[in-house]
Amino acid sequence: MDATHGSTNIWAPFRSGLEWKLALWAKTRGPSSTALSELLEIDDIPRRLDLSFKNAKELNTIIDKHLPKRPKFQLRKVTIGNETFELYMRDIIPCIRSLFGDPELSKHLFLAPERHYSDANRTMRIYCEMNTGKWWWSAQAAVEASLPGATIIPLIFSSDKTQLTVFGNKTAYPVYVTIGNIPKDIRSKPSRRAQILVAYLPTSKLDTITSKAARRRTLANLFHECVHQIVAPLETAGVAGVAMARGDGVWHRCHPLYATFVGDYPEQVLVASTISGDCPKCTVPHAALGDSTDYPLRDLASVLDVFELEDGHPTVFHAACKGARLKPTFHPFWEGLPFTNIYLSITPDILHQMFQGVVKHLVTWLIETFGEAEIDARCRCMPPNHNARLFTKGISSLTRVTGTEHKDMCRILLALVVDLPLPNGASSKVVRAVRALLDFVYLAQYPAHTPTTLDQLDAALQSFHDNKDVFIDLGVRSDFNLPKIHAMRHYRPSIELFGTTDNYNTEQTERLHIDFAKVAYRAGNRRDHVPQMTSWLERREAVRDHASFINWRLAGHPSPSTFSATPPPLHMHMKLTAHPSATASFDSLTNDYGAVDFANCLADFVILHNFPDLSRAARTAKANELRIPLRKVPVYHVLKFHNYDALQRHDASDTLDAIHVRPKTSDSRGRPVPARFDTALLDASNRDPLGVEGKRIIQVRVIFTIPDHAIAQLFSPSRPPPLTHLAYVEYFTPFTSPNIDDKTYHITRSIRNGRRVAAIVPAGEIRRSVQLYPRFGTAVPRHWTSSNVLDECTYFRVSPFLDKHTYMTVY
Repeated sequence: MDATHGSTNIWAPFRSGLEWKLALWAKTRGPSSTALSELLEIDDIPRRLDLSFKNAKELNTIIDKHLPKRPKFQLRKVTIGNETFELYMRDIIPCIRSLFGDPELSKHLFLAPERHYSDANRTMRIYCEMNTGKWWWSAQAAVEASLPGATIIPLIFSSDKTQLTVFGNKTAYPVYVTIGNIPKDIRSKPSRRAQILVAYLPTSKLDTITSKAARRRTLANLFHECVHQIVAPLETAGVAGVAMARGDGVWHRCHPLYATFVGDYPEQVLVASTISGDCPKCTVPHAALGDSTDYPLRDLASVLDVFELEDGHPTVFHAACKGARLKPTFHPFWEGLPFTNIYLSITPDILHQMFQGVVKHLVTWLIETFGEAEIDARCRCMPPNHNARLFTKGISSLTRVTGTEHKDMCRILLALVVDLPLPNGASSKVVRAVRALLDFVYLAQYPAHTPTTLDQLDAALQSFHDNKDVFIDLGVRSDFNLPKIHAMRHYRPSIELFGTTDNYNTEQTERLHIDFAKVAYRAGNRRDHVPQMTSWLERREAVRDHASFINWRLAGHPSPSTFSATPPPLHMHMKLTAHPSATASFDSLTNDYGAVDFANCLADFVILHNFPDLSRAARTAKANELRIPLRKVPVYHVLKFHNYDALQRHDASDTLDAIHVRPKTSDSRGRPVPARFDTALLDASNRDPLGVEGKRIIQVRVIFTIPDHAIAQLFSPSRPPPLTHLAYVEYFTPFTSPNIDDKTYHITRSIRNGRRVAAIVPAGEIRRSVQLYPRFGTAVPRHWTSSNVLDECTYFRVSPFLDKHTYMTVY
C-alpha cells in the first residue's frame, strides 16, 4: 500500500510528507496566518500540491481536532478586592504527566535519589544532578514514612515578568515548570521541550489604587492567589501520590513536590513574602548583609503562625508581619504545600545575582578607583580570542549592559587592574578582592561539585570579605550591605541540597521568554494578545510533538540518546575546511606568517619522527643534512575543534573553540585587516585534562599539511606522520608557581640564541585556545593595540577566566 495513504500513512492526519513539511514550516518557521493564507491563494497551490487545507484557518482546524496536545489553557477569573483579573493557566498535574511520560525522555529520567562519590572510600561526595542533592533524600524519606514505594517528582518553578514590545507597555508574566527527574543538560535546551509554560499571570499595574503601599500589597496578593490556583492540586497529590506512566509504559506512584523556585531578586522577595532589601531566605539583619557571618534560615512554622493571624484583626496582623519583616500577604501560595519549605526552595541566581549584580557593582568600583581612561586603554589592548569579546571602545561608556556583556568583562577584568598603582599598598588588596570574586563566580558555575570544590568556593568568598574593605578605604563604598552580596553565602547549602547551580539557572527562563512570550506575541495581531498567544503555543507544541513522533516512526526506533555510554577520549575533534585557505611559499611563511624557522623546524620534525631514539646531537646533524623536497605548503587560517568537558563527564556538552592563524589582508572594501596569530594550550603528554602539568603555552603561526608527494619522500612507509595537519608554533616559558596576589601563571617568550623557540607539532596536540593578559605596567604604552600587543609586550599572565573549561584547566 502507498505509504502516504491508508493505515500506513505515517504523516496522518496530513495526506503526505509534503503537506506535513509545509504545516511544520508554517507553525514553527513560517510567517503569520494571513501571510500563509495569501501564499496558498497563489495559482491554486492547494490543488497543485494536493493539500487538505486551503488557508491557515483550515490548517489550524486539522491541528486542533486531530493532533494530541499538551494540556489546554483555561481562563480563570481571580478577584482581589473589588477588581477581577484574567488568569490563563493549565492544569498542573497533566503538565507534569506530559513531561514524565514523554517517550523521548523516558530513558533519561531519574527515579530515585543517588549518592555519587569521587573516591573508593566514599568520602568525597559529588553533587551534580538534582537527585544527587540532600533534599531529594529527605523528601523520599518523608514521603515513604507513610507510603513506601514513592517516586518523587521535584518541581522547578520559575517566573519573571517580561517586556513584549520595544516601545509601549505590553508585558507578559509567564510561569514555567519542569521536573528535576529530567537531566539538567536536557532541561537547559529549549529544543528538547522539557519546560512547560503553565500560566500567564495578570499584568495589571492597578493604577486605580492611588496609594503605592496599597498597590504593592494588592499586587503581591494577586500573585499569590494566582499561583495558589496553579499549585493547589499539589496539596493532595504530593501526599497521596498520582499514578503516572513513563514514556516506556512503566507506571509509578508519583508525588509531585514543590522543590525549587528560580527567579531574580524581586521575584524571590515576592515569592517569600519578605521585605525588599532583606534576604528572602535567612534572618540576617539588613545592616549585616555585607558581613561574613552565617545566619539561620527563616523558621517556616513561625512564619505560618504570623500569616494565620490574617483572619483576625487587621492591625494585629499587620503589626505581626512588620515585626517579622514580612509583607502582609493573605494566604501565600505555599502555605499548604506538603514537604515544602519556601525558604529552602529559593535557589541561587547566577545571572542576576552574580553577573547583573555583584560583577556589575565590581566593575563600577574599579572604574571609580582607577579612572575611565586607563581601564578603557587596557580594554583596547587585549589580544583577540575566539571566545573573548574585544571592547574596542572600553567598558566605561557602556549603558544597559547585559548579562552576556558582564560575562565578557569577567574574562578580562583581572587584567584591567592587576598592574595599576594605588597608594599605601592598596593595589594588592584590590587585586585579591577582584580575583576572589571572579573565583567565586567561576566556581559557582561548576557542573559538578565535591567537598573540595565547595571548600574552594567558601575560601574564595572569605578572601573577598578579607579584602573588600579596601574599597571603603579608597572612598568607593561606605558599606557592602547588598542582598546580592549576602546571597553568596547561600550557594554552598543550595548546591548540597539541590545539586549544582545549572539545575536552577535564570538564564534558562530568559531564553524561554523568547519562544513562549515574545515570538508568541508577534505571531498574533497584538489585540487581546494573551488568548492568541495561548492558542498559538498550543498548536506549535502539538506540531512539534507530532514531529518527534514522525521522526520516531521514520527511524524505526526512538531517537538516539544525547548521552554517550562511555566518557569521551581526551583528544579533541578537529575541524578544518575541505580545502586549504591558501598555498604559501617558504618565503611567504617567513615574511607574512612570521614562521622564520619553518624549514629548519620541518627538518627537525621529520628526523625526530623517523629516528626517535637518536641523541639530540645526532638528530641535529641529520636534520642539517636533510633535503626538503618542497618550497610551499597548503595552509589553513582557522582550526576549529570541540573542547570536551574538563571534568570528563560522559553526559556533558562540548564547547566550540577555534584558533585563528592568518596574515594581514584587506576586506571587501579595501580596508586593512591586521594579522592574527592566536595563542593556545599545547599538550603532547595527553595527561589529566585538569592542571598544567605537561602543558605549554604556544602561539600558532602556521597550520599546514605536507603534500602527498613530499610525505612519500620524507617519511618511511612503516612510520607515517602522526597526523595530516601540522602546526608551526612558538613557545612561551614553562608554567611555574602562580603569583601570590593574582594567582595567575606568569610567562614570557622562550628565547634561544636570540631567536624565539619554535617547533612543528601535530595540530591534534593543541588542546584549546588561551588568552594572555599583557603585563601593562603602570600605564599602557600608547602604541600598543589589540593586533600587535603579543609582539610588543614581553611578559604575560595566563588568563584563567576565558571560559569555564579554561578555569577548570589552569585554576
